Amino acid sequence: MASILKSMQNTVEKYAKVLSQVLGVDVEIVDDNFERIAGTGMFSGRINKNMENEGYVYKDVMKTGKQQIISEPGKHEICKNCPKIAQEGHCEETFEMSMPIKIGERVVGVMGFVCFSEIQKEHILSNSETFMEFLEQMSDLISSKAKEEIEKQNMLTLIDMLNDIIDKIDQGVIVLDKNEKILKANSIAKSIFSINDTADTFPEIKIRTTGNSLLNMKEYELKAGTKNYILIGEEYEIFEGDFNYSKVFIFTDLNSLKQKMFSATTTRENVNLENIIGESESIKMLKNKVKKIALSSSTILITGESGTGKEIFARAIHAESDRKNKPFVAINCAAVPDTLLESELFGYVKGAFTGADPNGKIGKIEFANKGTLFLDEIGDMPLYLQAKLLRVFEQKEIVRLGSNTPVPVDVRIIAATNKNLEKLIEEGAFREDLYYRLNVIPFYIPPLRERKDDIRVLTDYFVHKYSALFKKKVIGFEGKVWDLLYSYSWPGNVRELENAVEYMINMLDDKGIITVNLLPQKIKTGLNRDDRLITLEELEKDLIERALHLYGNTVAGKQQAADALGIGIATLYRKLKKYDIQ
Repeated sequence: MASILKSMQNTVEKYAKVLSQVLGVDVEIVDDNFERIAGTGMFSGRINKNMENEGYVYKDVMKTGKQQIISEPGKHEICKNCPKIAQEGHCEETFEMSMPIKIGERVVGVMGFVCFSEIQKEHILSNSETFMEFLEQMSDLISSKAKEEIEKQNMLTLIDMLNDIIDKIDQGVIVLDKNEKILKANSIAKSIFSINDTADTFPEIKIRTTGNSLLNMKEYELKAGTKNYILIGEEYEIFEGDFNYSKVFIFTDLNSLKQKMFSATTTRENVNLENIIGESESIKMLKNKVKKIALSSSTILITGESGTGKEIFARAIHAESDRKNKPFVAINCAAVPDTLLESELFGYVKGAFTGADPNGKIGKIEFANKGTLFLDEIGDMPLYLQAKLLRVFEQKEIVRLGSNTPVPVDVRIIAATNKNLEKLIEEGAFREDLYYRLNVIPFYIPPLRERKDDIRVLTDYFVHKYSALFKKKVIGFEGKVWDLLYSYSWPGNVRELENAVEYMINMLDDKGIITVNLLPQKIKTGLNRDDRLITLEELEKDLIERALHLYGNTVAGKQQAADALGIGIATLYRKLKKYDIQ
């Protein structure tokens, strides 16, 4: 014989979906025949299945008529007789909260919130009182829905409960009548639509789907008076019969969604000027320059060899700007294949091309709206994309792939490259007009070999970092180590120095002394990673600088340096003047 809940299964399923959407957990509803009437998430494919051999918690709730909370499924006393536990040795659930559905004193079913991850579990535990209260209210609602004579009151009760709950979530919620007139709106919705918080009347609206979907949610265009809004969300037609309530619309403003995505996906800490390590005059000058240009909206082109810290300076500029609380979005133009770079930058709508995510994707440029977009290795961007990027500068908007709708963007662009863009322009590999758009504020970072004053402070910083990370104690350095670190030309710059220090700390023994033997072989032998030839003058200048570093810049030190180089002191002074060595 069909149960009461089975006879109203469509309505029960709609309640379960709304409940799951509002509270962000999986929900299932079981009738008194132990048949799953409704389910979301993990349970959506198990509806109409009998749970006689697995629903041991629900059997207890059905028998006692009391709510049940299982904080460690599989270990609770109720779970011991579950054959699934006996077979698999564990339960796939991490948390369960169950509530009986009653008509009078008769239990006609059970409603449960179920977690399958520790994140969901923490989400419920942090809001346990609200969840339990809402679970009780929804249980009562389903019970009263079975009584036709109080059906209208049930609808009003649901609206009242929704009003109590929806202000506690970070999504906009509006309740509409059959003419799509707003009957109820939570505080988030009022804020998005600029509605007075105490307003009892709401503007006329029109909602239509754009046909696009992003992040498993549909995209809607909502018109309220003269204003248009692009929203991401879902509509739920949850009421039947002759009642005035037609549907619930749960949504998020697109810009707010981007900000939440940014907060959720950003794992790298903000980089401030204080985080940039260096005491050389060139680094001090660059830090001062960052302060001067940070508040500007002009485009910056950072140049310098690989490993000099171009992205770190880009992040510092962003952190010092008035956009610091907005997204900093970085993309390496050389790391993404040409065929994918366009969709990464501009995004796409569903069906844009074969193999695309059916839900569509927000591009990096749009994602960086109101913030900063860092285009690393800009010299590797294909010519056809350079033309599209130029349009972003000129028109302040982008168009997703597969769409004809322009999306306005306000983005500050910082580009970086280790290539000679002017040479690429001569070769026809880079657009001259884009180069001048990018190079409004040039920002050159010198290589480490030109600012050797920073080698010691950087080494000390990395030693502290990796000794703490690997739990090793560093007592000191063998003197010859510093000679080799200073004499090495560091073709990989700061990145190579950090890797070298990490290697040394890994190799360090219990004595805690960093010796020459711990250095990477290429540093001990003075080998560089690049095979470029240098002029005799460059070699001579480098040898003189190394000799002065070893023996000091005093008169006595210079005499020792000249002796070591096999030249007279007068010749040394002449060379110092020639090469402008201080």
